[in-house]
Amino acid sequence: MTKRDLERHGEGRPDVGAATSERPHPLLEDCDLTLKISKEEEAKRLGKAQRRLLHLRLINGGQLNEGRLGPPVCVVFEGWDAAGKGGAIKRLVEPLDPRHVHVAPFAAPTVDELRHHFLWRFWPPLPGWGGMTIFDRSWYGRVLVERVENLATEVQWRRAYQEINDFEHTLAEEGMIVIKLWMHMSHEEQLRRFVRRRDDPLKMWKLTDEDWRNREKRDPYHQAVDDMLRLTSGPLAPWDVIASENKRFGRVQVIETVIRRMEEGMARWGVPVPPRDAAEEKTELALVLDDPEFQLGPDSAPEPDGPDGPDGPDRSAGAGEAGSPERLEA
Repeated sequence: MTKRDLERHGEGRPDVGAATSERPHPLLEDCDLTLKISKEEEAKRLGKAQRRLLHLRLINGGQLNEGRLGPPVCVVFEGWDAAGKGGAIKRLVEPLDPRHVHVAPFAAPTVDELRHHFLWRFWPPLPGWGGMTIFDRSWYGRVLVERVENLATEVQWRRAYQEINDFEHTLAEEGMIVIKLWMHMSHEEQLRRFVRRRDDPLKMWKLTDEDWRNREKRDPYHQAVDDMLRLTSGPLAPWDVIASENKRFGRVQVIETVIRRMEEGMARWGVPVPPRDAAEEKTELALVLDDPEFQLGPDSAPEPDGPDGPDGPDRSAGAGEAGSPERLEA
């Protein structure tokens, strides 16, 4: 019986070829959920990482690269319900000019979207050169919720692994930096967060009956995630599993992972990546927002009558004036 026959009859585990299934990929069981950091360490590491991200983003967008655009950056967020995707995205975009990044949230496809191939609706938000898009949920719904909830036929979701690999490979070969993050946490921690949401009048809207139903299907979802990581992680579009049992640690790990992947992608396409040294830190501080706490970290503040006067250093060459916003496209 051929592989196509197996797909047609829905037998065995999904497989898109031995070369794909045997390549290195992250495992959920290797994710250390005991990792945690204090509020103070979170603030320190977030501040440093946000400044670095801003610097890379302005270089990539042509603002600090003589108008030359860097490769497009596509960040894909997936994860368990209540794993902290929203909070991580908030901290990721916080230091960036809203004109220079686009957040694309996705829910269940509409009636019109269902008339098209499942990847169709994800093309318009994809970034061009110099741009950056963050996908809050993505095309992986086909092999996760649509698989587990029988919203796609078995032939469709089995076929989707190769379709997704081809899709991402095409984007990466054209220059896109594809960063894929799975927000991981334990079943027990998810229940604690569900209960807190249920009892919080300003957060209860986040919790739905569907969320509770999905908890009852943890095992099939876990199997679907395992297969997704195994079959769709490759050198041009690798998966990174984020330990978000502790929200503070997860937020920091997200932005530090995005920075690392951006630096790797920029280097691959010949875009100069500045070193991390004291001189670069000063350059970053000259570029960031006017908020002193954001500039110097939560434990520092500028002297009210320092050498640059009560209003701080001259920012005439700051981020908002380094080049026209048209150079970047979200």
